[in-house]
Amino acid sequence: MKIVEIDLVSLPAADEWAALVAVVRTEDGLAGIGEIGMRGRERAAAGLIEDLRPLFVGADATRIEHLWQLGFRSVFFPSDRHHASVLAGLDIALWDLQGQRLGVPVHALLGGRSRDYVPAYAHVRGGSMDDVLNHAAELSDLGWKHLRLTAWDPQEPEYDQRRAVRWTVDLMRELRAGLGDEAELLLDVHTRLDLAEAVQLCRELEPVRPFFVEDPLRSEHLSAYKSLRSRVGVPLAAGEQLCTKWEFRQLVEDELIDHARLDLGHTGLTEGRKIAALCEAHHVQLAPHNSIGPLCTAATTHFTTALPNVSVQEQAHRATPPLGAFTSTIDVQPGRLTASGTPGLGITADFGQATVPATAPIPRLHRPDGSVTNW
Repeated sequence: MKIVEIDLVSLPAADEWAALVAVVRTEDGLAGIGEIGMRGRERAAAGLIEDLRPLFVGADATRIEHLWQLGFRSVFFPSDRHHASVLAGLDIALWDLQGQRLGVPVHALLGGRSRDYVPAYAHVRGGSMDDVLNHAAELSDLGWKHLRLTAWDPQEPEYDQRRAVRWTVDLMRELRAGLGDEAELLLDVHTRLDLAEAVQLCRELEPVRPFFVEDPLRSEHLSAYKSLRSRVGVPLAAGEQLCTKWEFRQLVEDELIDHARLDLGHTGLTEGRKIAALCEAHHVQLAPHNSIGPLCTAATTHFTTALPNVSVQEQAHRATPPLGAFTSTIDVQPGRLTASGTPGLGITADFGQATVPATAPIPRLHRPDGSVTNW
């Protein structure tokens, strides 16, 4: 099954961002698709596709591991972050092709079903505390047991860490009181806090019993999690900005996290299953990050369907029709995702709606003094 072309297109996905899609076409007319998790550097992604094209075109599409190794190690400098994200999209497309060629779903290629469905969580949104509380109650009534919110500052885009900690603790307490003990509350800090504020937030949240606190610290200095881990008693989650087993290694082997926030749009399936195995050996559960489009949802649902160590999967975007340019066979119900038996990923794309990738706008936050802070 020789590859005749690889391409990068942008496809509408019925949310605020278009899906950035890697397409791998073969000589027998098949097209595999995979979503690239990178946002805000779309022109860099297009350049990377151009660089990788000579390595992929003419190659055997069934040699998935070999093509990952070739794509990752074909230059002297490590191919992490943006390069890895583009390679992840191509890798997912190759798994989609393999499933189509053999007439089986991707989860069958990964070992078959380890579960009947994958537990999922929804995002709680709102512009005020009352809005957030009301939306959380609506989602809970619909059947969502796991609910995620951010460590927010009511004055965003200005972001004051101590003010955000106070508001977030108050909000989490109100949610616990309103929803009761059966609701699982997940807090995404989005790497916005320094160590002192992260410690304060996590310790004050201990009586609320969060399912986990995600990304309380920046990912550039993972050793800081050692200090945080020793000073707090809440479950910790991290990893959505990481792309390789080597980047995850310290968090997992030193058992600094309880949930690995692996994102297939950054790791791909080939590297993702190696990270999953490492996590299983250290009693770390996978809670995959899935904040982009329906294509990533399809790939992630097949992946988590086949794994034994999964706690919950993110379901941030619209998951029922219309899905923009996509038609998906993934069954999405409140609180659960179920992979179908359709060959490959079970999702198709209308390439007639494809456009040239354009830079996506990324929100920017600043501290009261005007200095930059993480979004």
